[in-house]
Amino acid sequence: MISDMAGAKKRVALLMGGKSGEREVSLNSGAEVQANIDQNRFEVTVYDPAFDLVRLADDGSVGRFDVAFLALHGPFGEDGSIQGFLEMLGRPYTGSGILASALAIDKEATKKAYRKAGLPVAPDLVLSRDEVSEQFNTAKIVFYTLGSPVVVKPLRQGSSLGLTLASTEIELKRALAAVFDLGERAMVEKYLPGREFTCAVVGTKNLLALPIIEIIPAEGHTFFNFSAKYEAGQSQEICPADASLELTGEIQRLSVNAHRALGCQGLSRSDLILSDGQSYLLETNTLPGLTSGSLVPKMIRAYGLTFTAFISYLIDQALSPEAEVSLDDYRG
Repeated sequence: MISDMAGAKKRVALLMGGKSGEREVSLNSGAEVQANIDQNRFEVTVYDPAFDLVRLADDGSVGRFDVAFLALHGPFGEDGSIQGFLEMLGRPYTGSGILASALAIDKEATKKAYRKAGLPVAPDLVLSRDEVSEQFNTAKIVFYTLGSPVVVKPLRQGSSLGLTLASTEIELKRALAAVFDLGERAMVEKYLPGREFTCAVVGTKNLLALPIIEIIPAEGHTFFNFSAKYEAGQSQEICPADASLELTGEIQRLSVNAHRALGCQGLSRSDLILSDGQSYLLETNTLPGLTSGSLVPKMIRAYGLTFTAFISYLIDQALSPEAEVSLDDYRG
């Protein structure tokens, strides 16, 4: 593990909380980072962008911190907003840049990037609030085009917020109404039953895929929705997944290609489903959860690293992006 970095401690602005529907998850991610960061190397100051933007701007503009660690999720944290703010201040930060963040938070833009790169995705329709009305036979068009059931999701949310399954016209109307409480547009996807996997990728040029996880939702959960993700006992997360070398390699390859197609940096986590022998990409998270029960820390442990070492890796990579530090250099 790298432990002989010369000079004084690096000053880290730990950003957590924010204004999105994933605020509580972000606070938990940030608390986990704060508890595990190497205090011999880093001095941490916490900022909550929901309240501390002025202080963050003041401190950043005069160089009171060297790097920002982003433990934010969802809109205003994972969508390029805070990334642009930090770039205006001239401060480096962990994770992807403005464009990749903006692409990955928008499911329609994400799938366009996937398709352009030749990556497999589920068929879908994107609907706006204005298009869905009593005069517009939404259900007929949706079920004729995609079949039944369908998955309904907000276009610009993470953590499976607002994700529902709809098999009837009434269920579809309810699902769309719930999504439109979160934003102006909805993505409706063909439902693909199968095995769910996720895989994190680290790096910018020399990309490394971590051990994959298979997610098995508990009885009563058709797929990995918000409650299945964050309520204890609502899913099994098998890491490394009980999968063949061929399937493992395919999941890792698709995740690396998704990271590359979106232009991600530092860390991403892509979700996939294996249906009828074909793997499909669902989405890519540019700031995945880092709570004690989150998926990336489990992959890191399976890879043989401590969470503390991984935090150091992310910070060092943000500070020296051209150096392309290797994750293997951080093994104990």
